[in-house]
Amino acid sequence: MEFTKMHGCGNDYIYVNGFTEEVPARKKPELVRRLSDRHFGIGGDGVIFINRSSQADFEMEMYNADGSRAEMCGNGIRCVAKYVYDKSLTDKKSVSVVSSGKIKYLDLLIKNGVVDAVKVNMGSPILKATDIPVISENEEVISETIEVEGNVYEMTCVSMGNPHAVVFMEDVENLDIEKIGPYFENHVRFPKRVNTEFVKVIDRNTVQMRVWERGTGETLACGTGACATVVACILNGLTEEKVTVKLLGGELHIRWDQAENLVYMTGPAETVFEGEIKI
Repeated sequence: MEFTKMHGCGNDYIYVNGFTEEVPARKKPELVRRLSDRHFGIGGDGVIFINRSSQADFEMEMYNADGSRAEMCGNGIRCVAKYVYDKSLTDKKSVSVVSSGKIKYLDLLIKNGVVDAVKVNMGSPILKATDIPVISENEEVISETIEVEGNVYEMTCVSMGNPHAVVFMEDVENLDIEKIGPYFENHVRFPKRVNTEFVKVIDRNTVQMRVWERGTGETLACGTGACATVVACILNGLTEEKVTVKLLGGELHIRWDQAENLVYMTGPAETVFEGEIKI
């Protein structure tokens, strides 16, 4: 099977052309776990199959490193756009990509004949607790307390097609995320588990973020998490609507257009290497 290793701000996935590579659905979870292993496989935060679609220009079929399905990945979908353009699967500079039934619209920024960066219309943030989902007595979870392993945190919950809990704190660099991340991910209040963003507000237009992604662990970046973070910042009155999110793997530029109620994300997409592996 041929593959391409790509990343967006260090959030790396293995990309497979579903037009030419046929993998039975029942075999994908096990294959994903093997390919994602950084010691015995290719190594990555998961695997993304790029397929034909009757709903959009392309389908993104995404798996976490543990073999579980994921609904959306902001960094991953930018790399899908780069893949299909650079591989001449399309010559359009604006494309649509469907993932788990939700369509996103992407504008490709071309440099020297290849995609350098991508702007994604990530759609409207979901704030209703039951739709995220998060268990709460309130309709929306904004600056609500949660007890995790004996400590009390304040979280704001947002879905960008997948569930996020955003927690603000003064020091994210020294956070023992490997310890606390799994407890958030598997907390009883999150029926479908959760991605958790630990965020420090630097100024009205800049934040620093680390993320624990369900099914993967800490990643160098999370596009949907960056979007959810900016929405949470604005809901709590902490930033303006245009924010640079500083991640371990780079920077993403996020804007929540509140008049349209749409979140836009702009960031890089990089090809690392290509190869083939026996499956």
